[in-house]
Amino acid sequence: MRGVTFVLCLMVALFLVIFAASYANAHEGIVPHPPKGKGEHCVRDTDFMRRYHMLMLKHQRDETVHEGVRGNDFSLKGCIDCHAVKGADGQPVSYESPKHFCRSCHDYAAVSLDCFECHASQPGAKPQSGQAETGRTSSAAVPNGAQAAQSAVAQLENYLRENHP
Repeated sequence: MRGVTFVLCLMVALFLVIFAASYANAHEGIVPHPPKGKGEHCVRDTDFMRRYHMLMLKHQRDETVHEGVRGNDFSLKGCIDCHAVKGADGQPVSYESPKHFCRSCHDYAAVSLDCFECHASQPGAKPQSGQAETGRTSSAAVPNGAQAAQSAVAQLENYLRENHP
């Protein structure tokens, strides 16, 4: 009787170990794991960017469109240049690929993006529209545009931390 109990306990323990390992592996495949960027660190810490990247991109868009400020840390082009994922051919994948950096989380969260209807989704690629990323800079943005952009970003970061905990 003692041998049967031991074997039964051993089988239950083995089953639990196998079940726990398979559950952990199955759960691991569900959560997105976006690839790291090329640099040593992002323009802000990872938790901040995960939570506020879209607000920062919208803020940058508004500054660029309305005030002519370009070259800020939060430009979409800067994100694409740093976070490009290469395909099997060694070339950066476009947004159509499920491997694209933005899609790795946005598909998981069921968020659709319209950024790449106009903007290029690969480094060095031409934008979809002649309107986006023309490289023009207004005279108002030079030379104090960079300082104004940094100040605006700092104000936005403070606002986000205070009002969107």
